Amino acid sequence: MAVTEELYATDAYRRVFEGAVVAVDRAQGRVALDRTAFYPGGGGQPHDTGTLAWDGGRAAVVKAKKEGGVVWHWLNLPGEALPDERTGAYGELDWERRHALMRTHTALHVLCGVIWADFGVAVTGGNMEPGSGRLDFELDAMSAELGARVERRINEEINRARDVLVDFVDRGEADRDPALIRTKANLIPPSINPLRVIDIVGLDKQADGGTHVASTAEVGRVAVTKTESKGKANKRIRIALEDVPPSP
Repeated sequence: MAVTEELYATDAYRRVFEGAVVAVDRAQGRVALDRTAFYPGGGGQPHDTGTLAWDGGRAAVVKAKKEGGVVWHWLNLPGEALPDERTGAYGELDWERRHALMRTHTALHVLCGVIWADFGVAVTGGNMEPGSGRLDFELDAMSAELGARVERRINEEINRARDVLVDFVDRGEADRDPALIRTKANLIPPSINPLRVIDIVGLDKQADGGTHVASTAEVGRVAVTKTESKGKANKRIRIALEDVPPSP
């Protein structure tokens, strides 16, 4: 099976696309496409949702996941109702949800850049949902005062309207740059080459496969909602976009 063309990797703002079904798994209620704008999840960012339509059918995409080089799309239909192979399809993202995730993901990179610049420590974990997320850091101590300082610094950087660029870097070059992969352990397989890099110009540059906004100004104001100690040298900072309601 041919690999799926990952439209989200080069154009995070693409909301609709056309493709073709290349495989059908009726037992699991899913189809694989030759190209897709649905982000399949990874790196703490959840998968996209939306709709997929074809001649004679339409269904909600409730899950997307990449297996090998193929992106599968789970549809809310019984297996016998799925489209056949080689059927043309039209996909549309739930854009409100995707855009909230893009803004949240970029906000977390701003947080990462601030902590790296001010303390020089690595990320040990993270997760997000539309409008909120958290990162863990190798900090020795955590306090409400530090949280307030970090909140101020995040919003200062957001207000600088820094460009957010996508690049693809040769793996050999990337491996020679110790600041490029800012997680505690490099979990990116050596076989991935070139490496996709997100560059918040002048603040944060790191390997990342997710979707982002084009400027920090698009993030909007961010609040540090909680600071926690998760053990020795492992401190958690939670953030939220102030204009996105919490998930029910």
